[in-house]
Amino acid sequence: MDRFNHLEEHIDEGMVMIQANLDDMNPEMTSYVMDLLFEAGANDVFWVPIVMKKGRPGMMLNVFAHRDRLAELKEIIFRETTTLGIRYSAWTCHRLGREKVDVNTPWGTVTVKVGIFEGEAVQYAPEYEDCRRISEKADIPLKKVYDEVRFRYSVMRESRNNQL
Repeated sequence: MDRFNHLEEHIDEGMVMIQANLDDMNPEMTSYVMDLLFEAGANDVFWVPIVMKKGRPGMMLNVFAHRDRLAELKEIIFRETTTLGIRYSAWTCHRLGREKVDVNTPWGTVTVKVGIFEGEAVQYAPEYEDCRRISEKADIPLKKVYDEVRFRYSVMRESRNNQL
């Protein structure tokens, strides 16, 4: 289920990207910090490996959220990480519309998330958890499930386009 339920294509104004570089934080803490940030309303959180001054390995924390969440997210970052400073800037986000389509496979049904740009399906991806469940239950490689779902979705889509 989509936490933000973005079904229609739209532009989000008033977003911020918050960043912090860290070179002295235990990497085991990253998942915990990420969970806290998501719980506080971040739209996206990701870590990027970086090389800092004097060649020190580090991590860059990136948090994408609506500006209304900025104060709470800054508090979490300062409280739960080792950073001494953060930077943030205003961003705008263009989000594709989303549609979910069920695709039948020999092993069960998989939901496919479809990205819609200006009324046209431009990308699609099988839902990981559905594919994983089938892979484990049928004892087949996850890649094989993905390939089958993508093939069957393409056939469905082509068939639907030919009927129009």
